[in-house]
Amino acid sequence: MPDKRKAYAPFSLITESGVSNAPVEGYIDVNQEIQPIVSTGTVNENGTWVGVKSSDSEFINFQKDVAIANGGEVISNNSISTYGYSKINLALQVSRTGDYFFETITAGDVDERYFNLYPISTAASLKSTIRTDSGTNVFSSIVSDQETIGYADVWLIYQINDIGNFKFKFKITNQSGGASDIQLAIQRLV
Repeated sequence: MPDKRKAYAPFSLITESGVSNAPVEGYIDVNQEIQPIVSTGTVNENGTWVGVKSSDSEFINFQKDVAIANGGEVISNNSISTYGYSKINLALQVSRTGDYFFETITAGDVDERYFNLYPISTAASLKSTIRTDSGTNVFSSIVSDQETIGYADVWLIYQINDIGNFKFKFKITNQSGGASDIQLAIQRLV
């Protein structure tokens, strides 16, 4: 709502006009307007527009693979970019109770880039440094869990922390002892 008010100035309008013998003090009209502002991002140091990230409000990238044999693998169809995110919720639903092996692998197909790199090694285990007091295994798989139990016909949600700024796919291996349908979906969190 626009509004006008008088504001004190250390000079008069006459002095501002260039008349030297005018009084020193005076009041001027000031336009005052209040407007709501919504910040949707900034321009970064490279001159690129960077929007403000927000968590996914629902699970995305749903995928269902049917009758995956024991020892068979499922690789997520879509690359997952966590640039600007810090966590991932992985939802898993299987048709057979048992063990399932999770791993993050480099995203990409033969024609896909990893950010600005091409070609990349596809389906390689995604690794990062983690703190180790023993000094061994400096690079470790980001997600590599061989003892995850899936329960039949219900969604289980696994939260993966500290996974920001990667581009990857999930590889899930059926170790349940028999064929199983495997459904998965993800949710990215800031």
